[in-house]
Amino acid sequence: MRKLVQALGALIFVLLLAATVRAQDGRVSGQVLDMNGKPWANITVTLKSDTGRTFTLKTDKDGKYSQIGMPGGIYVITLTNQAVGLNFSEKQMVKPDDSNVFDFNFKEIMAQQQNNPANAEEEKKRQESQNAFKEMQTHFNNGRAALDDSDALRKQLATLPADQKTATQDKINTDYQTAISELEQAEKGVQPKDVKNHAVVLSTLGQAYDRAGRYSDAVAAYQKAIDMNPQPSYYVDLSTATVNAATSGTDTTDLAAKVTEAGADCDKAGALDPTLTARCWKNIGIVLSNKNHLSEAVLPLQKATAADAKDAQAWFLLGGALTSEITSKQEGNKLTYTFPPGLTDAYQHCIDADPSGPYAAQAKATLDGLNQLSGGTSTVVNERKTKKK
Repeated sequence: MRKLVQALGALIFVLLLAATVRAQDGRVSGQVLDMNGKPWANITVTLKSDTGRTFTLKTDKDGKYSQIGMPGGIYVITLTNQAVGLNFSEKQMVKPDDSNVFDFNFKEIMAQQQNNPANAEEEKKRQESQNAFKEMQTHFNNGRAALDDSDALRKQLATLPADQKTATQDKINTDYQTAISELEQAEKGVQPKDVKNHAVVLSTLGQAYDRAGRYSDAVAAYQKAIDMNPQPSYYVDLSTATVNAATSGTDTTDLAAKVTEAGADCDKAGALDPTLTARCWKNIGIVLSNKNHLSEAVLPLQKATAADAKDAQAWFLLGGALTSEITSKQEGNKLTYTFPPGLTDAYQHCIDADPSGPYAAQAKATLDGLNQLSGGTSTVVNERKTKKK
């Protein structure tokens, strides 16, 4: 009898415990109505407690939903539907019973939000931000279009008759000024939080400054773009602008340091995108060659050809840069020449890289000339050739 009483006591305890557990669970239900006050089906309802426990369900054809077995506590109820862009959330206290009914009538919700001064102010700010973005985008597109037009005119310039070149160059210069003006306005209109677009505007403004010969301004614009959102193409443009700035002034005493600085930017570009390494170094070499700083162009062009051995133009430019390092001395009646290492190889690589290309014929002619110099040249005036007997 005593054992039976003990057993019954244990059973009652278990039943009481079970009843206690059940009493801690709640039921949440409700109905979702759309902007017209009609049942809204297939809306995802997510119930997430402050402990992180989550329940996910969908409304039925009548817009109704129900979830049982929910512990009491604070829940965030989120209603979503990607097809219509719905994403609405609110907090509710869930009690451990069946009294948790949460209805959502979006016709009423939208009316309340429109009548709320805080929401009206928020909507005003959103509209102002949207209008500012559109204005910024318009200025940017105008600046980009002016740059594209200048590029097209520059390609035509070389083939135009002499009497048309001046007018075309004036149009190109006007395009540059238009691009700068429009892009400066776009840069002023970028929202502070819009970092990526701000960097794009700045890098494009840098291109406009670059084309107009405002190299120091271009350097500053590219650097700001990199500080905001480092991109490999920004480093390439910065390296070229840095060398252009250093070679455009009257004082080029720091040219070697600037070339080193530009080279560091090429390394950064290559680290982000290895395919840009050769182009970056070649651009430096082109600028230095065009400005007749041939000795300084040797290292960048060596870097370029090492990164892309199939670039015939880079090999040809390297050959041209190395010719500046040819030395000569008088030996008897001859002037003998010493070629720097890699000079003839550069021209041969140019030919091998593109035998029928635009640089091959010039490379062959230069090699022939170097071969003639290799034996030295006579310095005797009016030297007569010895007649064969």
